[in-house]
Amino acid sequence: MRNTIKIAGAAIALSMATTGCMSMDGDMMDDDVAYVDGAAMYASKNIVENAMESPIHTTLVAAVKQAQLVDTLMGPGPFTVFAPTDEAFSRVPQATLNAVMMDENRPLLQKVLTYHVVPGSVTSADLVKLIREGGGKAMVTTVEGGQLTFTLKDGNVMIMGQNGSSAWVTQADVMQSNGVIHVVNGVLMPAM
Repeated sequence: MRNTIKIAGAAIALSMATTGCMSMDGDMMDDDVAYVDGAAMYASKNIVENAMESPIHTTLVAAVKQAQLVDTLMGPGPFTVFAPTDEAFSRVPQATLNAVMMDENRPLLQKVLTYHVVPGSVTSADLVKLIREGGGKAMVTTVEGGQLTFTLKDGNVMIMGQNGSSAWVTQADVMQSNGVIHVVNGVLMPAM
């Protein structure tokens, strides 16, 4: 019986090694495709094209459109996007969300969204390396100009924004043609 279990375990490990690997949330992925909540994200597509396919990023996509950042995020980049889920946006008071989505508040919306973007293609391995080199934390400057602070807790990457906002990376390294997306469970707020 134990040999059967060992063989089955080895077969599963070999299967994972040859067909892809597991993301942080258990979705299968390989070099060309990752799955975010069941939706295929292709490394040959750009950040906006893939985000539009994600069933858990509809609010983010609407905000990117309202902020007129679509062309930028479809550009060559590379960009690293810490992409809040719809659930993350649902924790923002509805009145606040409605206000920042108004045309007259577009600069504020752009500020919040570009606070979730880092220049370059920064993978989870890069983040972990920066955290270790920084003695347990790393400070990274965003496109908005503010800083995000990264730490590790129980092997998971935590991001702290300004004004007390925070998020965990729930799925890392969703590769794009113009960068990388890390799915996060919180909306990060810059200094206002």
